Amino acid sequence: MQQMRREDPRVSRTCVFFHAHPDDEALLIGGTMAGLAAQGHRVVLVVATAGENGLSETSVASRLGKVRAAELDASAAVLGCARVHHLGYADSGLDGRAAPCPGSPPPFAQVPVSEAAAAVAGILREEHADLITGYDAAGGYGHPDHLQVHHVAAEAARLAGIEVLLEATVDRALLLRALRLIGAVYPLPAGADARALANAYAPPEAITQRINVRPWARAKRAALAAHASQTTGGDTLRTVAALSALPLPLFRRILGVEWYIRRTPSEED
Repeated sequence: MQQMRREDPRVSRTCVFFHAHPDDEALLIGGTMAGLAAQGHRVVLVVATAGENGLSETSVASRLGKVRAAELDASAAVLGCARVHHLGYADSGLDGRAAPCPGSPPPFAQVPVSEAAAAVAGILREEHADLITGYDAAGGYGHPDHLQVHHVAAEAARLAGIEVLLEATVDRALLLRALRLIGAVYPLPAGADARALANAYAPPEAITQRINVRPWARAKRAALAAHASQTTGGDTLRTVAALSALPLPLFRRILGVEWYIRRTPSEED
């Protein structure tokens, strides 16, 4: 397993982490972000939407975007981010069919890749970025905004001349095995059964980096807990609630590895 090496403290890298919605950063790669920040690197978080079409309690539904943006900033502070960029696109919703509202930003999944990539590439140049992260070709579990991140990150890296593009993913084989074991004992969050995720994320042979983030599990868990609006709403147990409630030793064991696929930005899907 690849360890996160402590670099020469005189050499600081700028690492840009690109995500679709608030809480994605904590769920997928919060340990990597916290570890790099702790080692003295500049960690920059870019988020496409405020996640305003996610599930929530009715008491916050009308202002969910503002609530989730504030939660994102709190999570970023826990992870040690130097800066947070909100792109300001609308959340496309799980089916990608969110209707554009007159006078409001368009749903992210409906924005031309070239347009969104130009915006992200501008941030990469401004930050003098050394690397960018996106998502795997499946868009993780297939959310339209996650699929858009996959395409936009690759094009932004190409436009800005960034040579290191890492696609955040999960080892599909390990995930399905864990879900089958856990599901035999405990109820799983909605959409987390093995059949629904049979083609999600990436097969183990496609993964190029496996990062041990157990030393930063406490920060990752605190960042996840910052997204309180995503612990309730809907009829079933929410993923954020289930994971952030785990005792730290168990959390460290279950979420102590983060996975990536290194791509050349010019590669075709």
